Amino acid sequence: MALATRVIPCLDVAAGRVVKGVRFQGLEDAGDPVELAARYAEAGADEITFLDVTATVEARGTLLDTVRRTAEQVFVPLTVGGGVRSVDDVDRLLQSGADKIGVNSAAIARPDLIAEIAGRFGAQVCVLSLDVLHDPRSPSGWSVTTHGGRTSTGIDAIEWTTTAIGLGAGELLLNSIDADGTKAGYDLRLIEAVREVSGVPLIASGGAGGLEHFAPAVAAGADAVLAASVFHRGLLTIGQVKAALADAGVTVRRETGR
Repeated sequence: MALATRVIPCLDVAAGRVVKGVRFQGLEDAGDPVELAARYAEAGADEITFLDVTATVEARGTLLDTVRRTAEQVFVPLTVGGGVRSVDDVDRLLQSGADKIGVNSAAIARPDLIAEIAGRFGAQVCVLSLDVLHDPRSPSGWSVTTHGGRTSTGIDAIEWTTTAIGLGAGELLLNSIDADGTKAGYDLRLIEAVREVSGVPLIASGGAGGLEHFAPAVAAGADAVLAASVFHRGLLTIGQVKAALADAGVTVRRETGR
């Protein structure tokens, strides 16, 4: 039996509030993260992803109290990212209720961080966040960015993915900066390219705007589909996304309120 494809709402958090913009710019308030997480869990979300989108830019850690209060309200896996620089940061987040930890900027600056996290807590805890931008100068055509998509590294996205998995990354959160917030659909070519070099679970992020966008991302190789603004603004519900996936022949978990 095929594993169920996960539907994951994403809470991009800044100053303790959920925000959403286009390509991480023009951020607008979308609500309280604790309330939204509880609502999405009740609606049937398979997981919740919590990204502190300004922690790295502001050179601070993730908001532990907000993570703790969010974890108290949800009983589905919670992935937290933003401002994670050390195994001690990971330990504090896990102690605060997170189940998995996303790393990006700090791992690019010091790749051994991935091995350290996987070695201490297990590969399943370490989620590599890939904020990827189209870059014709890069061998694959894509490069990775840091600081919430604000800083281009010039590092080839496919090469970095392969390196990170070798170091112990247990899951990939693949976000297309080009598609982020545009509601024009996931970057299917990017998903396919990363899937070719990856044997670990792959979460597609960036660009979801309609029910027709989710099944193609799965067909391209995603094990999970993540979205933010379509859920925050009430354009789509988790139930509608799961129904559309099921209609397309994709296996999903249909129970709610877990």
